[in-house]
Amino acid sequence: MRADRLVSLVLLLRQRGRLTADTLARELEVSTRTVLRDIEALSAAGVPVYAERGRHGGFALSPGFRTELTGLNHDEALALLTAGSGRGEQVFGLGSALASAMRKVVDALPESHRASASDAAQRFLVDPETDLLSRRLVIEEVPDTTMIEVRRAVLAGHKLRIHYAATGRTPQWRTVDPIGLVTVRDRGYLLATRSGADRTYRLSRVLAAEELPETAQRPNRVDLDRIWRERSAQFLSGGDHVTVLVRVNPARREDLLDTALAVRAEEPDADGWLRLEVTFQDSRHAEWALWQLSTDAEALSPQSLRTSLRNRAAAIATRYGDLF
Repeated sequence: MRADRLVSLVLLLRQRGRLTADTLARELEVSTRTVLRDIEALSAAGVPVYAERGRHGGFALSPGFRTELTGLNHDEALALLTAGSGRGEQVFGLGSALASAMRKVVDALPESHRASASDAAQRFLVDPETDLLSRRLVIEEVPDTTMIEVRRAVLAGHKLRIHYAATGRTPQWRTVDPIGLVTVRDRGYLLATRSGADRTYRLSRVLAAEELPETAQRPNRVDLDRIWRERSAQFLSGGDHVTVLVRVNPARREDLLDTALAVRAEEPDADGWLRLEVTFQDSRHAEWALWQLSTDAEALSPQSLRTSLRNRAAAIATRYGDLF
């Protein structure tokens, strides 16, 4: 909405001082021409914005133009700014809205809190894109147009029509009653019901969505945490999932967990290694995951998995046997 963009423009000038039209356009994700029109609209409305000509010129506000929110203390402001540095907003398509909200929070702080809270928030980093081993965390992308329709239906309590690509199936249109949205390890999910049956849809597989005018059939109050736990338990108990008892070098624990669906139990082993009971998608998934860990992991059960890994190792040894 233009009104929100005008507010964001004013806050950018308040917090950063003089900015060029190109810089404002990048921050607001609009064209330079749109920025110039917005500057004219602000001036016409009495906002004291003025242009400075020259090589280092740009647009600026007269000093003292601001509002103040005195209800936030330093730690409360720091909590908001730190939370805003995470990536959940990218999963639900709220990146631009969050950036705008953070600008408003900073601008509304009393002068005594503003600089210290902003500086302190820079000392915290939440969920960087890579870990210490330089493994890049993959964020599943969902088109903004699709995510907007999904969010609207969830918040308005309307039925939702989605074009969904289930694994190994031809994409199909289906109408669901949305319950809520969940993000787990940068993957977004839509919790819904379809014809009264529980359904969980991965947002990255929603190819298109349309909010419908009909009211969704759902309870007025919802406990998403409880629903997610229940559906997770159902997921782990169904299909061809296989549970594996494995010993693993503690240094490779995270590598194992990155490939497993779930951890059912964990305890230290006698030699300093860890003994875990983990669930994989199927036997092939389990064999592949443990093979990646080489000698840093040992499958204890089921016996069929131990046999598969032994046969694979024997085949490799045979292939390179002439080297010994």
